[in-house]
Amino acid sequence: MKKYFLFLLIAFSTCTNANVRLPKLFADDMVLQRNKLIPVWGWGDPYEKIEVQFNKQTKTTKADKNGKWILRLDAENAGGPFELSIKGKNKIVIKNVLVGEVWICSGQSNMAFTVNEAANAEKEINDADFPFIRAFTVSRDVSSLPKDDVKAGIWGVCNKTTVGNFTAVGYFFAKKIYAELKIPIGLIHTSWGGTGSETWTSREAFESSDEFKDMIADMPNVDLDSISKVFNKSVAKRVEELQGSKINPTKAEIFKEFAFNDSAWPEINEPEAWETQDLGEFDGVVWLRKTITLSANEAGKEATIELSKIDDEDITYINGIEVGRNNNWDAKRKYSIPAGILKEGKNTISIRVVDGGGGGGIYGESDDFKITVGEKTIPLKGKWKYQVESVKSDVGPNSYPSLLFNAMINPLIPYAFEGVLWYQGESNAWRAQQYKMAFPLLINDWRKKWNQGDFPFYYVQLSSFNETNGNSNNGSMWAELREVQTQTLKLPNTGMCVTTDIGNPVDVHPKNKQDVGKRLAAIALKNVYKKDIVCSGPIFKSIEIQENKIIASFEDIGSGLSTPDKYGYLKGFEIAGEDKVFYFAKAQITNDKVIIYSENVPNPVALHFGWADDASDNNLYNKEGFPAVPFRTDNWKNVTETVKFKMVK
Repeated sequence: MKKYFLFLLIAFSTCTNANVRLPKLFADDMVLQRNKLIPVWGWGDPYEKIEVQFNKQTKTTKADKNGKWILRLDAENAGGPFELSIKGKNKIVIKNVLVGEVWICSGQSNMAFTVNEAANAEKEINDADFPFIRAFTVSRDVSSLPKDDVKAGIWGVCNKTTVGNFTAVGYFFAKKIYAELKIPIGLIHTSWGGTGSETWTSREAFESSDEFKDMIADMPNVDLDSISKVFNKSVAKRVEELQGSKINPTKAEIFKEFAFNDSAWPEINEPEAWETQDLGEFDGVVWLRKTITLSANEAGKEATIELSKIDDEDITYINGIEVGRNNNWDAKRKYSIPAGILKEGKNTISIRVVDGGGGGGIYGESDDFKITVGEKTIPLKGKWKYQVESVKSDVGPNSYPSLLFNAMINPLIPYAFEGVLWYQGESNAWRAQQYKMAFPLLINDWRKKWNQGDFPFYYVQLSSFNETNGNSNNGSMWAELREVQTQTLKLPNTGMCVTTDIGNPVDVHPKNKQDVGKRLAAIALKNVYKKDIVCSGPIFKSIEIQENKIIASFEDIGSGLSTPDKYGYLKGFEIAGEDKVFYFAKAQITNDKVIIYSENVPNPVALHFGWADDASDNNLYNKEGFPAVPFRTDNWKNVTETVKFKMVK
C-alpha cells in the first residue's frame, strides 16, 4: 500500500512538473503591444514542443534543456478582444486579450499613489468606465538574485470597482492617450515608495560603471536569506560602533525617564533625515533625547511642543510622561503639554522614533521644531542625543542595490511595450550629484536589457516640497536633483514633465496627479504619436548681461512666453554678483525674453530660477500653459557633491 501511494505521488509530481507554465503577466484581460513583435515565453519539460495561437497566427517552438521556451508572434494591429492559446502537454487559454499601447509605470511613492488618493477621487472613480484601459500591478518584492517571475499580480479592467487601486499618474496618462487614439491602453505598474534609483538598476550595469563598480563588487552573489544575515550583522556592528554600546531592546523602556543619564549617548542633528548623517541608510527604532531649562515662571504651565515631521512613527514624552504619538510619516507633529508636567530647571524630551523603510527621522522646517510656553518660544533645532533600540531585521528595498530590479523588473523582460513613465528622485535628493551617473545608468540599463532600442523614457521632475528649507543661499538638494533631471534630457528619446507649479510645499505627495498624467501624455502624443502640439514649457537657452540687467532667452516657448499674474510680475528669479549672495529680482517679459534686475546687485554675474526645495512661486510659462524648467547659470559649489551611495558591508 505504501509503495502504491509513493508511485501515485511520483506520478502526480511528474505530471504537475510537465505542465506548461506562463509568467503571471500573461493572464486574462492582458494588453499586448501593437506594431511590434510579441514575445511569449514560459516553462515546460526540457525539449517539450510548444504551440502558440493568437488571432490568425500559429507558431511553434521547443523548450531548451532547462525547460525555458520563448517565441515571438508577428506584430499585430490594435484591436481585440482575442484569445491567446498555449499548448504543450497541457493547454492554457488566456481570454479577453487586447492589442494596443503598453506603458511601464515605475518609480517610488508618487507613482505608487493611487486614484483613491488623488484629488477629486470620488468623481474620478465614478466616471471610470474604460474597458479598453487595463492595468497590471506588480506586487512588492525584493531579491538579491534575478527572478524569472513576479511574486504576484493581476490585470484589472478599468471600471468603478477597480480604478481606485490604479496608479494615479499612469491612469490619467492612459485616459488622455485613449481619448486621443481610441485604442487599448495597458499599464504595467511596478513601483515602491521611498526607494532610490540604485535598487532599480541591475548588477551588470553597476559592474560596467566606473562610478559604481567598486561599490557593487562588495555585494555578495547569494540568496536573500544569506544576504539578510550579512545585512543584519553589518548594520548592528556599525550602529554599535557609532553609539559605543550594544543594542539592547529590553533596556529601552527606561530611555523615556527624566532621570535617565544619556551623557554617553552620541549626538545627531535635528531636524535632519538620518540618511544624511552618521546613521545613514538605517531602518529601525531610535530614541532621541534633549534637555531644556525653564524658569520658575514657565514651570507648571500648559504648553505645546512642535516636532515638524517624523518619518515614520513617534511616541513623545516630556519628563517621562507621554504627550503625544502619531504614525503618519508626513504629518506635522504638534502636541499639547498639560499643566504640571514642565518643571523649573531641567526638563527632558524623549522621542521614540520608528522608521519602517526609506527615509527616517525628524525632518522639515526648523521653525516647526519648538516648545511654546506662554509668550516664550524655545527652539529645539540642533544636537540631540540618540540611541538605537532595535534594527529592522528584514532586508528592505534600499538595503542593497538591484533588489527591486531583480524582483520587479527582470521578470517583465522581454515583454513588448511602447515606453516607460518614471516618477522617482525624492530618495536620491541627498546625493543629487551622483544621480548624474545613476539616473542615465538606469535608463541605459533597461534599454540594454530589453533590447528594444532607445524606447521612450518619460519622467516627472521633482515637484515643490519644502524638504529642508533649501534655497539659493543655503543650497538646495531638490534644486540640484531637478537640474540633473534636466541634464538627463541629453539622452535620446527622453522627456521630462515639470511639476513645480502643481506640487504642495507641505506634502511630498501632491494630490493633483491629473495634470501630471496629462503633461506626460502630451510628451507622448507629440513624440510617439506625432500629434502637432506643444508638449513642454520654456527651457533656458542663454543670458546676456547689460550693465545691471540680465536678459534671459529661452527655447520651447511655444507661441510665446507668458505668466498668469495679472500684472505681469514674474516670480522665482534671483541674481547674484561676484560675492555669490543671491537676491530676489524683478523680472518681466519683453519680446519673448525675460529681463531681470535687482537694486541689491549692481553687477550681476549669475541667475537662478526656481532654485529652491519649494519652487512653487515660479510663474513663467508658455502661452500653452506649460511651466518653465528651473535652472541656474553658475556652476558654484553644490551641497550634495560629496554624498555617495553606500552599501552596507
